[in-house]
Amino acid sequence: MTRQKSLKTRIRTRMDKTGESYTTARRRVLASASESTGPGSAGSEPTASELTASEPTRPEPTGPELAGAEASALDPAPQSSTPAQSDTSGTSASGISGGVKAQGLADASVRERTGRGWDEWFVLLDAWGATDRTHTEIARRLMHEHQVDGWWAQSVTVAYEQARGMRAPGQRSDGSFSATASKTISVPVERLFAAFDDAELRERWLPGAGLTVRTATAPKSFRAGRADGSRIAVGFVAKGDAKAQVAVLHEKLADAEAAARMKEYWRERLTELKRLAEN
Repeated sequence: MTRQKSLKTRIRTRMDKTGESYTTARRRVLASASESTGPGSAGSEPTASELTASEPTRPEPTGPELAGAEASALDPAPQSSTPAQSDTSGTSASGISGGVKAQGLADASVRERTGRGWDEWFVLLDAWGATDRTHTEIARRLMHEHQVDGWWAQSVTVAYEQARGMRAPGQRSDGSFSATASKTISVPVERLFAAFDDAELRERWLPGAGLTVRTATAPKSFRAGRADGSRIAVGFVAKGDAKAQVAVLHEKLADAEAAARMKEYWRERLTELKRLAEN
């Protein structure tokens, strides 16, 4: 009986800490118990200190790390020299963007990082015949011929394609579209992650989503697919002990209308998540 009470206490403690359901918390406590070594091994239940030690603290993701796996919103390129958040007024606070937009990057910032402003780059690319080139060809030329860093080469390329009608806002070079949304919520990052990872909790604010979880790394990232073939990639960043930010990238959408629709959908759903989590 004492051992059973001890187990239930640890389960309740984990539930309070992470916001997980009883079933999920129990499964993870038992998994931690079976994997622990030392005094808590050989089938015995771990002590509270051993249970805590079995869950190593992960460093908070940086802006590029948070967007890195989700960087398929852009076309693949080295993510070096990414702009400071103050330079990307068209993106979310986390730096996740569903496609670089020219109006989201100030001309002065582009000039500082690339040596030219928007108009100069567009004139130069026009003279080269970039409207008849592929995305990869344009980005490669900027990198190899003009020594523009990978992230900025992608930024200039996407902005040029949008300006010349070669690409709609939010459209990737493979023709698909993406949408983004983010929200800062006054709960620990572990609880925010659990709101996605725990199926029971997720159903409370994201009913009927039909997600198939692909990967989940607590409390850093969450990836899932949908029946329509689209995918979501979610990043989490702690903003202190009791506040965290979540940023959602929904990619492989069919068209601009779908992207606009899903952007509004995720804004509404994250607002509902915030309401439930904070009350």
